[in-house]
Amino acid sequence: MIGALLGDMIGAPYEFDRGAKTKDFPLFSKNSEFTDDSVMTIAVAEALLDTLGQTDENITLALIASMQKWGRKYPNAGYGCMFSQWLHEKDPKPYGSFGNGSAMRVSSVGWLFDDLETTRHIAVLTASVTHDHPEGIKGAEAIASAIFLSITGSSKDEIRDYITNEFGYDLSRTCDEIRPGYHHVETCQETVPEAITAFIEGQDFEDVIRTAVSLGGDCDTLTCIAGSMAEAFYGVPEVLAAQCTKRLPEDLNAVLERFAKYLPYL
Repeated sequence: MIGALLGDMIGAPYEFDRGAKTKDFPLFSKNSEFTDDSVMTIAVAEALLDTLGQTDENITLALIASMQKWGRKYPNAGYGCMFSQWLHEKDPKPYGSFGNGSAMRVSSVGWLFDDLETTRHIAVLTASVTHDHPEGIKGAEAIASAIFLSITGSSKDEIRDYITNEFGYDLSRTCDEIRPGYHHVETCQETVPEAITAFIEGQDFEDVIRTAVSLGGDCDTLTCIAGSMAEAFYGVPEVLAAQCTKRLPEDLNAVLERFAKYLPYL
């Protein structure tokens, strides 16, 4: 999960096509701050830790409660208009979104469950509380699946084949082919395949992050998604993990620490 948070922070200064579409940039600056991507990643992780082994209804209720709690606590993190409204509703309902938020907040799912079927099922639940459009659900499922496959030893070729066959994403383009015409877009359809491609092409954790940022567009979210997969495949260098935790407030770090402590018992 820390890979997703790092991707969010590192990509944030270059969101809205503010980068130079290059891999040569400082990883951290005064503007390398967490956004809504990190807040919602933490919210989903907390809800799932609280409801492991419980019913779908309990998990769904916990997801809604946790997302609203953290979203209201950090109201200026950069939420979209529809999601921001959802955060403050008394009886929140999904609103048919296919935005990339479902894919950026799902990373904990890939780590917490011990088979692919359950991983995909829980990913659907995390998306469906807001992003119940088929494309929104597909984005979350695909990323959770890639994380699970990475953790359990699949090669990048195997991951690419699985994602292509199961979800129909076109992963045939290279990053060099994507980069020139890529622009700021916030849908799963035009973020998830690009993030997966950056992950596949990257040679280590940092290279995945740099590759994702170099594509431009909504690159805090794109790099959050790519970073979540890169962590599962490569791990995260300690020096970068330290940069992440020092940029998080104590309460968000507490959930991250709880999540990390749980993992050895899987």
